[in-house]
Amino acid sequence: MGVFTYADESTSVIPPPRLFKALVLEADTLIPKIAPQSVKSAEIVEGDGGVGTIKKISFGEGSHYSYVKHRIDGLDKDNFVYSYSLVEGDALSDKVEKISYEIKLVASADGGSIIKSTSNYHTTGDVEIKEEDVKAGKEKATGLFKLIENYLVANPDAYN
Repeated sequence: MGVFTYADESTSVIPPPRLFKALVLEADTLIPKIAPQSVKSAEIVEGDGGVGTIKKISFGEGSHYSYVKHRIDGLDKDNFVYSYSLVEGDALSDKVEKISYEIKLVASADGGSIIKSTSNYHTTGDVEIKEEDVKAGKEKATGLFKLIENYLVANPDAYN
C-alpha cells in the first residue's frame, strides 16, 4: 500500500468561524439546498455527529457517482480543523483503499480565511496516483466551495 499526499491552499472573504459552520458543521443541510444537482442528501448512518461518525452522501443525478460514505476522524471546532476519510462508495476504486482529508481554516489579515487542505490517497499494491488524476475532483470541490462562499456573501446573516 502506498500513500500519496496532495496539499492545497486557497483563500476566502468569509471569516473562519462562519465558514467552518457552513462548510463543516451545517454542510449536510446547506449543500443539498444550494447544490442539489451535486449532493442529493447527507445522512448519519452511525454515530452522533462527532469523531467516528459514518455519513452517507448521495450524489445528484448529474454526478458520475451514486454515493460515498465517510468517517469523521477529527473535529476541532475551536481551531477550525476537520478531518475525514472516504471509506466506501463508487468514488473509490480497486486501486484506492481510502482517501483521507484534512481542512484547516486560518484567519487571514484581511478578515477572511486561508483554507489549508491535505488529501492522502491510500492505494492498494504499488499503484501510483498522479496529480492530474486528482485534478477533476479538486475542480468539483472548488466549484462546490465557491457555491457555499457565494451563498454566504449573498446571505450575510446566515451561519453567524
